[in-house]
Amino acid sequence: MPFFCENRQIVTPGDVLAEGDYLAGDNTFKDDERVYASRLGLVEYKGKKVQVVALNNFYIPSVGDLVIGKVVEVDLHGWTVDIYSPYKGNLRASEALNRPFRPQRDELSEFLDVGDLILAQIIAFDRTRDPSLTTREPELGKITYGQIVRVSPAKIPRVIGRKGSMIDMLKKETRCNITVGQNGLISISGRSREDERIAVLAIQKIEEEAHTSGLTDRVTEMIRKERSEIA
Repeated sequence: MPFFCENRQIVTPGDVLAEGDYLAGDNTFKDDERVYASRLGLVEYKGKKVQVVALNNFYIPSVGDLVIGKVVEVDLHGWTVDIYSPYKGNLRASEALNRPFRPQRDELSEFLDVGDLILAQIIAFDRTRDPSLTTREPELGKITYGQIVRVSPAKIPRVIGRKGSMIDMLKKETRCNITVGQNGLISISGRSREDERIAVLAIQKIEEEAHTSGLTDRVTEMIRKERSEIA
């Protein structure tokens, strides 16, 4: 019987991967004649062996998410964007330009080029194709200043905090504009490099101590201490 998934497809625990005379490899198990996934990851078929490469702290796209990514390719119709996920983002010219796209006249690299960082929103995604992006909403588009810090996507809820409490505190105490991408990249722009440095330190502390209680108070104290030392 054929495999149940495409090679390198993302699977979740309990998904049926194969049936018949197949061997259960890493992060899979066999029950009767079927091989199942035991972890979230990418399924790989190697001859008669079926295994799952675990996705530890990888970002899985979701429609509506804000993400920060890097342009890695420009073609005739748009851009390919690395969103630090098993999937690449696709940004079509029609979702980036504020006027009609003219393929014969427009040079897309003049708008966004390889290496540029962007803030975008995911507008379409399923497991059969890479996510589609847009930068046409307010505040989206090319990131031209500030710093980028990367954390585990699993820690993003802690950076934001309950009802936005942590991120609101960070913005107030560091005096920085902070934009959080659900894919684990965070854009920081402040009045000075020192403000940005303190914001980066605070976010790194949140990531390291995300499992602990009383974190907001400790981060606030750290920020104020750092600021007092340079006053």
